[in-house]
Amino acid sequence: MLRGEIAVGEWVWRAVLRHYRDLVEGPARGLHFDPAAGLHVVQFIERWFRHVKGSQAGEPILLDPWQRFWTVVLYGWKLGPGGPRRFQRGLEGVPRKNGKSTWKAPQGAYLWMMDGEAGAEVYALGTTREQAMTVYAPAAANVRRWLRQSPRLQRCIKLMEGKNQEAMWLDHVALFRPLPANDDALDGLNPHAILFDELHAQKTRGLWDVMESALGARRQPLLSAITTAGWILDGICTELLDYLKRVLKGEIEDDSFFGYWYAADEGDDPYTLATWRKANPGLGTIKTLHHMQTQARKAQALPSARANFLTKDLNIFVGQEGGWFDMRVWDQCAAPVLPEHLAGRRCYGGLDLSSTRDLTAFVLVFPPDADDEPWRVLCHFWAPQAKLDEDEGDDRAPYKRWAEAGWLTVTPGDVVDYLPVKRTVQQACVLFDVVEIGYDRWNAQSTTTELMDAGVPMVEVQQTTQGVGGGAKQLELLVYGRRLHHGGNPVLRYCADNTALLMDSNENFRPDKRRSRPNGRIDGISALCTALSRAVAPGAAGPELISLDR
Repeated sequence: MLRGEIAVGEWVWRAVLRHYRDLVEGPARGLHFDPAAGLHVVQFIERWFRHVKGSQAGEPILLDPWQRFWTVVLYGWKLGPGGPRRFQRGLEGVPRKNGKSTWKAPQGAYLWMMDGEAGAEVYALGTTREQAMTVYAPAAANVRRWLRQSPRLQRCIKLMEGKNQEAMWLDHVALFRPLPANDDALDGLNPHAILFDELHAQKTRGLWDVMESALGARRQPLLSAITTAGWILDGICTELLDYLKRVLKGEIEDDSFFGYWYAADEGDDPYTLATWRKANPGLGTIKTLHHMQTQARKAQALPSARANFLTKDLNIFVGQEGGWFDMRVWDQCAAPVLPEHLAGRRCYGGLDLSSTRDLTAFVLVFPPDADDEPWRVLCHFWAPQAKLDEDEGDDRAPYKRWAEAGWLTVTPGDVVDYLPVKRTVQQACVLFDVVEIGYDRWNAQSTTTELMDAGVPMVEVQQTTQGVGGGAKQLELLVYGRRLHHGGNPVLRYCADNTALLMDSNENFRPDKRRSRPNGRIDGISALCTALSRAVAPGAAGPELISLDR
């Protein structure tokens, strides 16, 4: 790398340079590099651990050169010859599918068994139990194999199984277990090492602080996070990343903080092989080029996939700035939709009732009866007269013109009168075969109760990524696949132009009012995603979720 033979990003280059500078300057600060100590960890992993998943399952784990390098650096630096480990905290940033769990799980076992710490407590920490298990489970699977093969080990290692009971004990005193962030036992721990998986999912620094404060009783403790980037731009992960960058630039002197961050640099073309190699050290050995090519194609086609690609494959923190839809693509879906041509057709509804002076939206989506047909959308919008009189400028919306053209129904007063809304919903159930109408219970209880009493098939849909995420994904695929006809409804277009997304740590997304254009209304898109979420729900009588490959 220092000879220019390997291209890396700035924060890997600076981290490597720091190591070599410390070889020269570190002894004056009491630092000593013992490569044999680091190689001992590498040899432990490669001799005793096997892959537990995928095509290599059962084969010995052989670390990539970059993994060997960072392992030796992390465990090789000491506070003087024969002293304790130099690094006590760390942040390691690597894009997904570069073998993080396969690499870190054996390190957890080493810290538990081989680190010379009496009664070591090692925790695989994650925001959720499932996340914590990603580091713990591969280690436990290997220990389980050892126990099958060695009666001697069976006398000193106890492997506990069962949901929420997973743990490994060595000589009844040393513990290795997964630890979700909501565990009741977070207080009172005496950890020797904590391996924090996917720190990007933590919104605040509270959990990190609790873990850091628990390390004080150990001789050479380690609190290390290995993570990809995420969408929380003001959380503990970005805070630590900023700290790491200042350490690597020499602005802060902290010999106890370890880290590197594999990522594309600012200005890099995200769709070139050179950028992919820079950000993904395991590309071609752990992570396949085919995977990157597939993700890049999706990213070029879909806005949500682009954000996901930048974040998870190039390790760049990405906020949801800008709109969800390219309106040029949206406008290509404006083929006419005539209600009389849809009479008796099966459809699904979404109802978004305004709380004060927002728009109220009722949307119907009609799945295709044949593979070559589009999905069709009918919309109804309502607003109170006060909104037309006072909010046109702030909302940047020609409400009066839409009302005159028949796209928007106006009700007297300061808030929407729900009587014409209920009447329209009931009429739709007469004209069409309405399977379900999804609604958000917020501000909807009395209205939806009255509709259900009238025989309307109302279904509550939570406005979360779990509740409407499937509908949001379907909408994006339909629009960018040019398989949606929305009739050019200008109110729906206005909502689409305003909408930005909220993504969660599981790569699900939904429309989010807070991230969307200030004062811009997104009610029509929210109702459309609600309707689509029912249309693609398991067991729905409609087509399955489409893909770009169809």
